[in-house]
Amino acid sequence: MYKVLVFAGTTEGYEICRFLADHQVQTKGFVATEYGSKSLTENEYLTVQTGRLDEAAMEQIFAQEKPEMVLDATHPYAAEVTVNIRTACEKTQIPYRRVLRESGVHEDKAVYVESVQAAAQYLDQTQGNVLLTTGSKELAGFTGMKDYQERLYARVLSLPNVMQACAELGFEGKHLIGMQGPFSRELNAAMLRQYHCKYLVTKDTGKAGGFQDKIDAALECDAVPVIIGRPLKEEGMSVKECKRFLTEHFSLTHQPHVTLLGIGMGSPEMLTVQGKNSLDQADLLIGARRMVDSVKRPGQDVFIEYRSQEIKDYIDSHPEYNNIVIVLSGDVGFYSGAKKLLDVLQQNRQCQGIMNEKMPERNKLSQDDLNSEIPEQNEMGQGRLIQDTTQPEIQVQCGISSVVYFMSKIGLSWDDAKIVSAHGRGCNLISYICNEKKVFAILGTSDGVAVLAKKLVEYGMGNVLLYVGENLSYDNEKIFVKTADEMTEYTGDPLSVICAINESAGERLETHGIKDEEFIRGKAPMTKEEVRTVSLSKLRLTEDSICYDVGAGTGSLSIEMALRAHQGKVWAIEKKEDAVELIRQNKVKFATDNLEIIEGLAPEALVDLPAPTHAFIGGSSGNLKEIVKLLIEKNPQVRIVINCITLETVSEALETAKEFGFEENEIVQLSAARSKAIGRYHMMMGENPIYIITLQNPQK
Repeated sequence: MYKVLVFAGTTEGYEICRFLADHQVQTKGFVATEYGSKSLTENEYLTVQTGRLDEAAMEQIFAQEKPEMVLDATHPYAAEVTVNIRTACEKTQIPYRRVLRESGVHEDKAVYVESVQAAAQYLDQTQGNVLLTTGSKELAGFTGMKDYQERLYARVLSLPNVMQACAELGFEGKHLIGMQGPFSRELNAAMLRQYHCKYLVTKDTGKAGGFQDKIDAALECDAVPVIIGRPLKEEGMSVKECKRFLTEHFSLTHQPHVTLLGIGMGSPEMLTVQGKNSLDQADLLIGARRMVDSVKRPGQDVFIEYRSQEIKDYIDSHPEYNNIVIVLSGDVGFYSGAKKLLDVLQQNRQCQGIMNEKMPERNKLSQDDLNSEIPEQNEMGQGRLIQDTTQPEIQVQCGISSVVYFMSKIGLSWDDAKIVSAHGRGCNLISYICNEKKVFAILGTSDGVAVLAKKLVEYGMGNVLLYVGENLSYDNEKIFVKTADEMTEYTGDPLSVICAINESAGERLETHGIKDEEFIRGKAPMTKEEVRTVSLSKLRLTEDSICYDVGAGTGSLSIEMALRAHQGKVWAIEKKEDAVELIRQNKVKFATDNLEIIEGLAPEALVDLPAPTHAFIGGSSGNLKEIVKLLIEKNPQVRIVINCITLETVSEALETAKEFGFEENEIVQLSAARSKAIGRYHMMMGENPIYIITLQNPQK
């Protein structure tokens, strides 16, 4: 017994039959001709019956099979068949549902008529050749036109009986075109030009019938579309609505194929061949408006959204879509939204395919992306995507990244460049440019170039060359190069990138240890080089650490913290005005753009600052306990290093450590001596002994 009977014979009918069979719903499809049966392949869930049925035959079949429903997906112009199916369902009390082909988009330059006869009457009042694309059954209606054998070119199926019937109506030779569709816009346009046609006649067959390709071709060739309206004004479901209904009715599992597609900078010319194919096959396009508008196909369903969770929710709630493409700018592995999107789509699931060295390059993310986004790791440490047949199948397709495109445009290699993004994220570009000869960066604001240029000038790097690229790949693309001191007032497009060339870049030290003599000195106290070195080693900074330097003095330790945590942030807190000025001077000298100076007394000066990961206390003004209390309130796992000169301060630090229960409590006493030349001899001159105390609670 069949659960569903589908009257097919159309693209929509074939699609529904396959949809039901793929979801293991017993289905029987009805097609009128052998030609129609070739579009369906029988299997254990799908049976195909060929041949025309009258109302009595339908009634007999419905009574015998007793299906849960009958779906009428016949051609919108097969009015008599639809009436017969509906009548047979009413008599046998079988639920009937009409699946309608969506109408085409209204075109202002087209001529709309209600019937073949009306089309013939209109054309008989015109001059110029006509391409008929209505099929062989309608040709007789055009034979009453004067000179029809010279003006009309009929395109019909290339079946022997069809060709013979057309010949009997007087359509012969080049006026009879036997071809099987589908027909692209380009092919339709070529035919119009080949036969010098001024008119194209078509039925409103919707997207599935190639309607839009015909209309687009006619407009391209300055031919007038003559559109014959549908014979019945019906109500029913679209194919998508039908799939949604069937999914809910039979509690089917939604298993769409989802493609995360990198589309390059945005111009359609930047699409890969693989990307174009994916877009052509998509029945739903998702992405930000700029990306969607640049690549969508005529009549394609779109969902304008870039937020990952909203995208997932929409996919889950729309089972009618089988092939979904999510478009992302640039390349999916290069500062792309694909990272977060993959994470959200893969919640409680894994995806089809294996992402390893054997996998085609087009399906790879960078290893960093794999390690951060794919939860399961294989023995080689590489992420794997494994099929889960109850969840969407996800494929990742790369695109052309802005760095590849831009660097080729300016004629520079990118393999030796530092590549970063300052678009919507914290990035200390000054640090990179100061220490790298070539830096590529994505920007994201109209004043991004000017802000960067001003900082470069401030830090004595006004001669740095800035290559600027805006609206890459678009018609208004703009690429130029100037020095930083020429760009301090520049306002450009937010959609921009830069490549900074600094021939004077210095090498970044891998360890701390700047000589005392290199700092601008004053009367303010300064933590000496040897003490700084040990203190910094005890802090154990990372490149993105968030640091406080309490009682910063000249800022020597603040500077070294900022250089080591070059993509983090350092706050130097100092109460003395002359010391604050010294810190400012040293900040400019060492180009530590990630160093902020707070003039004030701790702990009050710390209250509004972000939670630190690390803190150095070189001077507390008697407020050590209060400072430590505030630090652990902001971050219970903050790592604190305290420098003590007096035994009283050591005692206070130990009492504080005990009061707040720090599990790590280390004390190092450091005595350093430096040589001093006295005539022909060198004597060791001792520095004041320092106690270096480290406090931290472990991660829970």
